[in-house]
Amino acid sequence: MYVESCGDVPSPSPSKEDDAMTKIMTPSENTITAGQIGKIQDNLAAALRKSGLPSEPTQEVIETQGDSLIAELVAAVRKRVEAVNKIIRRAVKVDRTKTAAEVIDATSRVRWYTDEQVLAEMPLDGREEDIVKFFELDYDPTVDELDREYKTRILRPDPAAVAQAMTDDPALADERPVSVQWRNSKGHACYAIFDRYGGKRDVRVDRGDDGWDRDYRFAGVRK
Repeated sequence: MYVESCGDVPSPSPSKEDDAMTKIMTPSENTITAGQIGKIQDNLAAALRKSGLPSEPTQEVIETQGDSLIAELVAAVRKRVEAVNKIIRRAVKVDRTKTAAEVIDATSRVRWYTDEQVLAEMPLDGREEDIVKFFELDYDPTVDELDREYKTRILRPDPAAVAQAMTDDPALADERPVSVQWRNSKGHACYAIFDRYGGKRDVRVDRGDDGWDRDYRFAGVRK
């Protein structure tokens, strides 16, 4: 949950891992290559040939469950890649014509609390197609430190894109809450939090200048 600041928490000095993370997050980063896809296909084909699976039920699965089977295979690869990379990515298509209220309501989450003024000023500008990136921290950042963490990763807050990621993959915030922080016209820190509490998925939109708990995942898009 959103917590009170415990005082100034010094931002850790950049390490080799931090430098590597910054490089990973640059706008010029590449997605999976044709060669990598081919390698996975070759390995999967070899494994299936050795599996001894019966032909008829296999054909039935292909015909009746093909799409879900492919989705499960991609999800399995994604889970392992994200575990190695420690960065979660979600491609989104964002309807930039929606109002802030429509963006939040489209997530189908219970509104746990909403400051209507913060919601009215929530930034909606951005690309229609983008990659939302989720990162974690190993300390409890102040709001200023979180701003710097976005900057270090060459990210900017995009509440609409993050909300779309939550719409596309609601379970993404089941394990740990997801938050996106931005500044309003007066420089106050505002946020949208996506969480699961008491068996229900919820969303909160509010402002606050206290600190954050390290249990959150934070999200943004490339600048």
